[in-house]
Amino acid sequence: MSMEDYNKAYRLGQRAYLAAPKGKEYLPVLEDILDNNSVLADVNLGLEQIPTNLIVGTFADGRSKSFAPNFMPILEANSEFALKWSRLCDSHIKEGIHDAIKCYEYMHQYYVIEGNKRVSVLKYFESPEVAANVIRKVPKKTDTKENKIYYEYMDFHDKTRINYIYFTKEGSFDKLVELVGKKPEDKWSDDDLMELRAAYQYFNMAFEAKGGLKLGMTTGDALLVYLGIYDYDELKKQSQSEIKENLSKIWEEIKLNSKEESVELVMQPSNKEQSIIGKIFTPGPSKLKIAFINEKNPQSSAWIYGHELGRQHIEEVYGDDVSVTWLNDIEPEDCEERIEELIKAGNRVIFTTSPKYIQESLKAAIAHPEVKILNCSLNLPHKYIRTYYCRMYEAKFITGVIAGAMAGDDKIGYIADYPIYGMIANINAFALGAKMVNPRAKIYLEWSTIKGCDPVERLHENGVSYISNADMITPEEDKRQFGLHEADNDAQNVMAMPVWHWGKFYEKIIDSIKKGTFDSEESGKNAKALNYWWGMSAGVIDVICSTKLPIGTQRLVRLLKSTIKSGDFDPFEGVLYSQEGEVVSENEGFLTPEEIIQMDWLAENVIGRIPELEELNEEAQEVVLLQGVDKANGDDNN
Repeated sequence: MSMEDYNKAYRLGQRAYLAAPKGKEYLPVLEDILDNNSVLADVNLGLEQIPTNLIVGTFADGRSKSFAPNFMPILEANSEFALKWSRLCDSHIKEGIHDAIKCYEYMHQYYVIEGNKRVSVLKYFESPEVAANVIRKVPKKTDTKENKIYYEYMDFHDKTRINYIYFTKEGSFDKLVELVGKKPEDKWSDDDLMELRAAYQYFNMAFEAKGGLKLGMTTGDALLVYLGIYDYDELKKQSQSEIKENLSKIWEEIKLNSKEESVELVMQPSNKEQSIIGKIFTPGPSKLKIAFINEKNPQSSAWIYGHELGRQHIEEVYGDDVSVTWLNDIEPEDCEERIEELIKAGNRVIFTTSPKYIQESLKAAIAHPEVKILNCSLNLPHKYIRTYYCRMYEAKFITGVIAGAMAGDDKIGYIADYPIYGMIANINAFALGAKMVNPRAKIYLEWSTIKGCDPVERLHENGVSYISNADMITPEEDKRQFGLHEADNDAQNVMAMPVWHWGKFYEKIIDSIKKGTFDSEESGKNAKALNYWWGMSAGVIDVICSTKLPIGTQRLVRLLKSTIKSGDFDPFEGVLYSQEGEVVSENEGFLTPEEIIQMDWLAENVIGRIPELEELNEEAQEVVLLQGVDKANGDDNN
């Protein structure tokens, strides 16, 4: 019987050998992969159960040519090797293979030192794991993505001893810890480890059954997407068939996250008109029910006040053609229930105005494809909902120009809130605007969300003459420090104010829905996630200036507005320098929209830095974990 098994394994090996590219017909050899400069240290991990699918080769060349790349034998059946393999096969069938192999682990792959035939037999019988005495070859630190992910894995493995989960994106191990309800410093109990292992195994079987391994992503990558929609507590209770059913519902989301570039930025409103056939078959006018869900209320939050003005605008524009509901002060944990209530009440367009609602918005959109759900956030890759934001950096550039022209002492303050996508572009655009009219201008950057810090007081200590503060305030706020204002706290000395015209944005979206062109914006089944990122040319961003500005400055502002709207001027055109003096954009080209959104550097005339996550207050940390930049701190010159 065992020789029959050997012959079957031999045929599998021959097929793999013949299908392999030239030079890769045999098992990889770790000695050939490593050199004297690539390994930092050897670390003995002791006895572990390791996944057999991660055993990819041998340490030395001696036995590598006895096996094809799939670890199946390729020596003839009349060889001594075949006889030993067959005897080992008999032993496994009768009593199982219990002796541990010995191997090296390098970059989350295993290379056998002793026990190659045992591995071959176990792989033939599709055993999921094998006992092994493992020595880790720790690579030296580099700046490559693969190296950074592996160092994250080593930290995760040291705390959990989990070796079966891996990712292809940085930050994923920390994200997994967060999604299973743990903190980085928490200890994992045996029950914690058993629960995760069981949940992962069920998920892995369902994912592989769906053909997930063809997507070029790991099971861990897909698991993170799944846990971003369905909670970990839900997953632990689900059967393999239930997981597979849910995977079918969110498969486009899974596929989207397997792509390197998964977000399509829509930079301008669509000018598409409804087709003649669409006009014929579209039902007549009916009242469109629209809802807004806000985390705070217009009285306490300037951000929500801006969206409230947008809501009022669409009521004025559409009158009785729309019915608008708005819910304020909704905690993220209550959002899913509120969305369900709104859908039951007949609302077919729902705007959630905080990135904290992204998971609840996505889950509702998957369950209710007939409802259009949009979330106010930037650069989040989700297939079933659309996100929206505005190119505020265009307005910030203009206010920077005004500040540079007005500040006689060259010192200008800038107060930012969250280090998230788009915020760094706002800061840098402001700095570039000031520098354009005043090459000596320095921008003193402070953050309003750093714990125990008074940014206004710090700016006063630095003697700044003008401050760029919050874009707007609520009508009930006593303080009048907003927009670009003089640093003397005089309520009358606001020089310019960036404006978010959310009403214009909502009007254009609702118009496309009523015309029937909203759905046609997607370019097909495999389209990227759609993120609306409109600017001055769409009328959703503007700058309001004080009449106290000098006439020449007012004329310059009008000229810049006109050229930015027409596309003839770009704030990030030409050669750009960071605080470190590096050339960021060469050959007088342009930064791409993606490069602008994901900026993680500060312009050379900015004095300050991007804060660490732990420096921020609790609310800011929540927002940054959702859509924070991967920062590369500049010099802290404060």
